[in-house]
Amino acid sequence: MRASHRSHVSAIAFSLGLHAAVFALASGYQFGFRSTQKAPPDTQVVFMQILPPPQERLPTKAQENSQVAQPTPEKTPVITEAVDSQDKPPPAKELARMAAPPAPTAEEWAFAAKYTNKNSKGYRYSWGQQVRSMMGTAVEGPDQGFVRFRIEIAPDGTLAKLETLWTTSEVAERLARQAIESMPALPPTPTGKSLIFEKTISFTPFASDGPPSYKDDCLPDPPVFRNPFAWDGKSPQVRTEPPKTEKLDPEAMEECLRQLPKDSIEAEEASDKRALERWGWK
Repeated sequence: MRASHRSHVSAIAFSLGLHAAVFALASGYQFGFRSTQKAPPDTQVVFMQILPPPQERLPTKAQENSQVAQPTPEKTPVITEAVDSQDKPPPAKELARMAAPPAPTAEEWAFAAKYTNKNSKGYRYSWGQQVRSMMGTAVEGPDQGFVRFRIEIAPDGTLAKLETLWTTSEVAERLARQAIESMPALPPTPTGKSLIFEKTISFTPFASDGPPSYKDDCLPDPPVFRNPFAWDGKSPQVRTEPPKTEKLDPEAMEECLRQLPKDSIEAEEASDKRALERWGWK
């Protein structure tokens, strides 16, 4: 019993010793591995000081004592031109100009004094051309513009009445009235009766009243549209019929055709320009 008891105690002791050795080896490896790591070096704080440029750095007392004063070379003065910081104004724009057209010639006035078609169309054009030629050069700016008059010419060619319907420039109206008041003697009206018409005078450097076209003057005027259902609210409601186009009799047609002048390129160009300004490219 004692021998067996001793063997059991020896086995237990051997087992405990073996476990203790294994545990010691294992813990020694872990701690040894951790202990072999080097400790991080001490953290160093670096202070940076920004110094002025070399030419502006002040010497220290030690440098003043160690260095010998040397004469500094004289700097050559640099001459610089003064630069105007303000922007220069842009060059002035050249204004558009249009000289006054020439006055109607004696031949043109002779034709106008005999042309009776379309309410003395030639006389009305020559009258406006005479006024515009006496107004001078039109310059782009606030003085340019248009003025429309209602005029009555007596049978002997003198001015009977002048009324301003509207104007876009006081200067244009003033110059036009001065020209009308100082116009030379005009020939009698073609029909021997008072000539009443409206005329727009253009005093601009971009537009001029070109010669009219006479080739269609013998054709009847197209009827003027009027609302057939217009009603004044008092009279009975009646549908009005549009006026019928009246054709010239053979004698009147022959006289009209006799008065027609020859076609001119200038008249065609002016007619096309007026149509383009009114209706556009379409």
